[in-house]
Amino acid sequence: MEAPLIAVQPQNRQAVSSTRLASIDALRGFDMLMISGGGAFIFLLGGKTGIPLIDWIAAQFEHPPWHGFTFFDFIFPLFLFLAGTSMTFSINAGLAKGISQAELRGKIFKRMLILIALGILDKNAPIDIFDPAHIRYGSVLGRIGLATFIGAVLYMKCSWNQRLGIALGILFLYYLTLILVPVPGFGSGDLSFEGNLVGWFDRNFMPGKLKQDTYDELALLTQFPAICLTLFGTLAGDLLQKPISPEKKSGQMLLLGVAGIAAGILWNFIFPINKHLWSSSFIMLTGGMAFTLLTIFYFIIDVKGYQRWSFFFRVIGMNSLVIYLAVRFIDFNHSSELLFEGFYKYAPEKWHEVFNALGGFVLVWLFLYVLYRNKIFVKV
Repeated sequence: MEAPLIAVQPQNRQAVSSTRLASIDALRGFDMLMISGGGAFIFLLGGKTGIPLIDWIAAQFEHPPWHGFTFFDFIFPLFLFLAGTSMTFSINAGLAKGISQAELRGKIFKRMLILIALGILDKNAPIDIFDPAHIRYGSVLGRIGLATFIGAVLYMKCSWNQRLGIALGILFLYYLTLILVPVPGFGSGDLSFEGNLVGWFDRNFMPGKLKQDTYDELALLTQFPAICLTLFGTLAGDLLQKPISPEKKSGQMLLLGVAGIAAGILWNFIFPINKHLWSSSFIMLTGGMAFTLLTIFYFIIDVKGYQRWSFFFRVIGMNSLVIYLAVRFIDFNHSSELLFEGFYKYAPEKWHEVFNALGGFVLVWLFLYVLYRNKIFVKV
């Protein structure tokens, strides 16, 4: 995966542009759309229309049981990537205001602790603090917090090329570890559900409850490849802020995207694409996809200026933490049933769940729109 020679030194980052890009908020909103009800709505369309294309699209919103890949597998990696991209803008803005690197690290460290705590609450509510053995400590929010903190430390200390080298090095070492380190009772190179090193490591070293009983895809070893997505995001953030033409930025990011996708597909032949293991091929594929999709959004929205269509997504993307927790603790689908069942009950019964899911998502978006209109943006 070749990259343009870019080496933004930490002491010079104050001079880099830190203007907020609408495309990042829009793409984050597109991502959160899939989590906050859009993905469920599309999935429920499967088998309803009799149209093969729609059935195929619906099937893309269910995770494969083990090896393999669907679009739904891309949702979380994209968010980790965008967390890294957004972080570069925040750090550069802080440095431009005269905030020291040490103070910025302290703020990001506190943010990590808050996200870990919120993640534990999210995965365990109602949480029994007196039974820690049955608490699940791995979480989406915790992973975002940890990956962002480590990504921030490396961003402030390492150049573009160094971060690229670190990410690729981690992915290669992760591959060698899972292939060469023997698992008791299974030997080395076993990537099956039962015999993989990630599961063995989780069972022996991860405290608390494991999501899949024999392993947890958000536990210990998989944190290392996940960090690489955030590092890739910082590479995109630097490119977007470099004083070069938008066309060159787009071209360089697209090149990285295509290279990442190709590397992931080729690596798949010896190290299968697997979201559960966060395999190196999975990281390269989703990292390449993230570069590509960000390029498309950036070119259309920020370069060509076609922004009006993206408002729908930006409303979601500017309050991503709120909606992630809201759909966990507020039953929007039940509210949809109370408000809309009087309308959709006359449709064929197989469509009721589809219309109810659509109504739930409408309520989610309206909730976020009220926050947007009142300029309420919750950040950690």
